[in-house]
Amino acid sequence: MIRVASVGDCMLELQARGSGWALGHAGDTFNTLWMMRALLPSEAETDFVTAFGDDPFSDRQRDFMAAHGIGTAASPRLPGLRPGLYAITLDAAGERSFTYWRADSAARRLAEDPGALRHSFTRRDLIHVSGITLAILTPAARRILRDELARARAAGAKVSFDPNWRPALWPAPAEARAAMTELLKITDIALPSWPDEGALFGDPDAKACCARLMALGVREVALKLGAEGAWIAAPGTCGQTVPACPGLTPLDTTGAGDGFNGAYLTARLSGEAPVPAALIANRLAGMVIGVYGALADPEALRRCRAEARLTPGPATARQSD
Repeated sequence: MIRVASVGDCMLELQARGSGWALGHAGDTFNTLWMMRALLPSEAETDFVTAFGDDPFSDRQRDFMAAHGIGTAASPRLPGLRPGLYAITLDAAGERSFTYWRADSAARRLAEDPGALRHSFTRRDLIHVSGITLAILTPAARRILRDELARARAAGAKVSFDPNWRPALWPAPAEARAAMTELLKITDIALPSWPDEGALFGDPDAKACCARLMALGVREVALKLGAEGAWIAAPGTCGQTVPACPGLTPLDTTGAGDGFNGAYLTARLSGEAPVPAALIANRLAGMVIGVYGALADPEALRRCRAEARLTPGPATARQSD
């Protein structure tokens, strides 16, 4: 049985709809796990590792997760705290702008108890984290998280990491670079985005970005290129560009990269090679941008996955120089 965990912050999501607002639940690592839960076999174990408050909104989040087959492992409940909140507004092209209220989010304390994290990470095949996970933690809590991830990795788990740099969450770019670099040293699968990586680390192009990551010990990189698809670098794959699905008109780009992550990781856990996994992930990410909010309907995701092409041909994946 496949056992995965995703670590981070699930927030309350307010999505502008006409003259009103729709309330949902989302956050980058939760969105990734949502995709994985939809695509993995029903018997797979999927847990979201975070910290909850003791308020009605936290109760609502836990109920929502349970109703969709997502566990919470040893995630603590902390008195007096509550979930973070963010609101999304969209322009005519479906591009997003965000307003956040997360200063007292319970998830900021998810790594304060090493024993709880260790329990949550036990006997995992994969543990997924992001730069946002790191950004909301104190430096001491980041060290605890890294230590427990390293312990789980030594016991057989793979670690996947999406740097997902959000400048507003970090005191300075140098702190983000340092924290992410330390995490990348114990990362098996990196899922960064371009041009964010170039902006933060100074990489001149996608090839240089992948080379930097692999020099740190990362074995596999799926670099998201937005509308251009993804660049895949892995043992046996000397750099291949996998184009995005053509002819897509985005309704809402919220969660597209997270959906790619979840579909890619699921395909890899299911035995697909990196390039076919990226083809599948591009197809599923294309579906995510066709719905409002970060979470597409699980049954629709499964149908889309069943229709996805499994092996690349000359027209869909090209060798890069």
